[in-house]
Amino acid sequence: MSLLKAHRLAQGWTAQAAIDHLVELCEREHLGEPHANIDLLNVWENGRGRPRPDTIDRLSRLYRANPIKLGLAADYSEDTDLDEAVAVPAPRTSPLSSAPPQTPVLTPSAFHSPGTPGQFDDETNRRTLFYDVLAGCTRASRGHLLAEVETLRQQMDRTLATGTVTEDQMDRLEETVLRCRRDYLVTPPLPMLCRLMLEFSDVRNLAAQRQSGSIQCRLSVVAAVLAILSADALMKLGDVRQARAWYGTAKTAADDTGDPYLRALVRAHEAMLPYYYGDPAETVSLAREAQALGRAKPSSPTALAAAAEARALARIGDQQGAISSLTRAQRLFSQIKERNNGALAFDFTEQRLYLYMSGTHAYLPDLQRAEAVHDAASALCHPTSPNIDPALVKLDRAATFARNSREVEACELATQTLLELPAEQRTTIVFVRARDVRSALPAHRRRNRALNTFEEALALDTATIPGRRDA
Repeated sequence: MSLLKAHRLAQGWTAQAAIDHLVELCEREHLGEPHANIDLLNVWENGRGRPRPDTIDRLSRLYRANPIKLGLAADYSEDTDLDEAVAVPAPRTSPLSSAPPQTPVLTPSAFHSPGTPGQFDDETNRRTLFYDVLAGCTRASRGHLLAEVETLRQQMDRTLATGTVTEDQMDRLEETVLRCRRDYLVTPPLPMLCRLMLEFSDVRNLAAQRQSGSIQCRLSVVAAVLAILSADALMKLGDVRQARAWYGTAKTAADDTGDPYLRALVRAHEAMLPYYYGDPAETVSLAREAQALGRAKPSSPTALAAAAEARALARIGDQQGAISSLTRAQRLFSQIKERNNGALAFDFTEQRLYLYMSGTHAYLPDLQRAEAVHDAASALCHPTSPNIDPALVKLDRAATFARNSREVEACELATQTLLELPAEQRTTIVFVRARDVRSALPAHRRRNRALNTFEEALALDTATIPGRRDA
């Protein structure tokens, strides 16, 4: 690491924060324009160029160091100990003296330390925690687990743009990501989240130093895919805050690649979060952004985004807009040329299309059409499917019953759906949809035996995750 970068990291600043502080310094001390930005700072910190002499002076003022200590000037002195990390002892003072003792000073060479034992211990303890959960150990609290998930995401954000990786390492890493996408479809969210965190640890460790542009781009793709999967798992578990933060990490990584397909994919999947836990209007905004980034070309992200837009518009009462968006989703889906037959996460299959159609028609007035779509969606779901799609289709049908004065059928179907789900699949997102069914029941007809049983089934939702917010 260069001395210039070491000084910035010692302050705990991002590159943008360093530029902002430099601008403030120049304005405060009337030094004129700093002639610096993030791109230039990156060039200087990685030894690919030098600042102008006046900019060196401003950087020296910013970090309160001379150009030699910033690595921006040569040192021809004969003192060989200048680059050692030494503590300067405080001068002796009289007991009656009110002057505070001086703080020990470390030279920039201290920043070259490869890491303290505590850092390695933290990494080992975190990996042990995730392995323990995968092995069925229940000693760790969910709060502790999710705190480690958050810490790892923050560390990944700080190291996304660095790392030295060989082509062989990159090939193996991409194969691992494909396995994660395949296994995600058949693995409950909590153990899958732990597996993803283990993979993320490896990615972050590989991204410790600067690498070539092609490897950097491939690593960013891997980081984006793992972040989307992590965000989706957290969304299913009901941790809205962390899910939103991981989608932010995914966007950072995807935007770094410049790939319109990947950038659209992140937004299309993020659109699910406000649909279940927030404002459907935000879903519409994200879905339209995804379609714009994907240039409205037929692909899984654009078809998914159009379907997500239709479902959200139907929920907020824009029936014509919902029908128009759903028609566009069907057209885009029919024109997708390359498909993986639903073997991987992110594939927008016919089953997924009908899932979104089912959610859309649950809020449209045509009861006959809605029931036909629910039937088709159920038929496309494998009866022993390990994911929650079949349950969501049943809850869409229950919502249709509730909105059409078939309260008993709605309550009985929703209750049966919740009770038949395996415990590990009774995630918060399922109960959010079940509560939508309850909200659709007419207020003056909410007291009957079927509803009481339904209320007991809703009480099975005992998850208490920080950041959770029921819709």
